[in-house]
Amino acid sequence: MIEAVIWDFGGVLTTSPFEAFARFESERGLPADIIRRTNAANHWENAWAKFERAEVDIETFDRLFAAESLALGAEVRGKDVLPLLSGDLRPEMVEALRRVKAKFKTGCITNNLPANSIGSQGGRSLYVAEVMALFDHVIESAKIGLRKPDPRIYGMMIEALAVDPKRCVYLDDLGVNLKPAREMGMTTIKVLNAPQAIRELEAATGLSLR
Repeated sequence: MIEAVIWDFGGVLTTSPFEAFARFESERGLPADIIRRTNAANHWENAWAKFERAEVDIETFDRLFAAESLALGAEVRGKDVLPLLSGDLRPEMVEALRRVKAKFKTGCITNNLPANSIGSQGGRSLYVAEVMALFDHVIESAKIGLRKPDPRIYGMMIEALAVDPKRCVYLDDLGVNLKPAREMGMTTIKVLNAPQAIRELEAATGLSLR
């Protein structure tokens, strides 16, 4: 019996930034996937990891990311990557979250960046705030100095929601972030797109989410 559904934010409730990365690389004549490869190399201690744990400021992140990407074949400034991150909310996923909340506990574990690092989002931030209010508990990497896939961050959520991990569903768009949740006993869903994710979530929860 499911007691809680735990969600990633970017790439799950919003569109994936990977499309924006690919467009940026194509427009600049950069090697394909240079941004994703830079993010994935040494993923515990690279520029991205340090920035999401709020261990470095934006200037240091910019410089470190440029050096790391250059080592993989082409320099990309960290500051140029940040505006590519803010995807659009997926209304059908937000609706699924609303329906889940009516029945189960809800949590959000997000690897995010220190406040204001992407700049003002204007009216979008108000809508995001309304979505975040649908969670019983939110854990943000930049506020606690831990990021997925560190197993401790999942343990913190389980403790906050007071649930058995074997009675939880966890959704994320990155396989590396699903692994620790699965090892704790959670049912995991890798989000490829909204229809697929909703279909699998319906199967896991027994709810109609559309």
